[in-house]
Amino acid sequence: MRLKDRVAIVVGAGQSPGEGIGNGRATALTFAREGANVLCVDHNLASAQETVDLISAKGGAAVAFKADVTREAELKAMVADAHARWGRVDILHNNVGVSLAGGDAQLLDITEEALDRCVAVNLKSCMFASRHVIPIMRRQMSGAIINISSMAAITTYPYVAYKATKAAMIAFTEQLAYENAEYGIRANVILPGLMNTPMAVDTRARAFKKSRAEVEADRDAKVPLRRKMGTGWDVANAALFLASDEASFVTGVTLPVDGGASVRRG
Repeated sequence: MRLKDRVAIVVGAGQSPGEGIGNGRATALTFAREGANVLCVDHNLASAQETVDLISAKGGAAVAFKADVTREAELKAMVADAHARWGRVDILHNNVGVSLAGGDAQLLDITEEALDRCVAVNLKSCMFASRHVIPIMRRQMSGAIINISSMAAITTYPYVAYKATKAAMIAFTEQLAYENAEYGIRANVILPGLMNTPMAVDTRARAFKKSRAEVEADRDAKVPLRRKMGTGWDVANAALFLASDEASFVTGVTLPVDGGASVRRG
């Protein structure tokens, strides 16, 4: 019960269609298991409710909330709902992200519409969600913000919008950490590597017209640690540490969860 009675907002608590569990859903389940009250936010309310049902089945406390994260007014309403419902906000977990599904492409092929979409989902949503929890956390003199970037930010990745926005998220998290440290607010960013999630694997299988097994095998072969991708639970466990008092002196950190891929930098 490392998060007993705390209030957590998990943005992106539903998941894409496919096999396995996504990072956001796994994190929402983990936070609830550890005692948090969780607002499960997603643009797909039915998917968010599925996460809530899984939490409720284990005796946890959670509520589903529908929001288009590209609209500031809906992010403001999300934060207001959690605060009105539970009286505080202790954790903001920004998990949403889009690449191929948002039309991301190599520089010479990307459209203006696709670039705007990726920036809005990946970066703007994170910034405005943070903007609306910061005043609450400053009054509390405590809080933890966890942003999900990607190893794509610091390693080779062919699609321009995802890489650029996920790199910007690291810089934004560092700024959050520096500017809010005096208020007891911590901000850290996780860089998942090759993960076996519906968004990462099933989306690529559909986009490239391959079987899931083919995509899975190709990605597994690139992971140094056991030649096996990580799962949403690996990201969730890292997020749990950063949200908990065990990380009370950790802020402004970029944490790879990547099976050793970052060792190959340079």
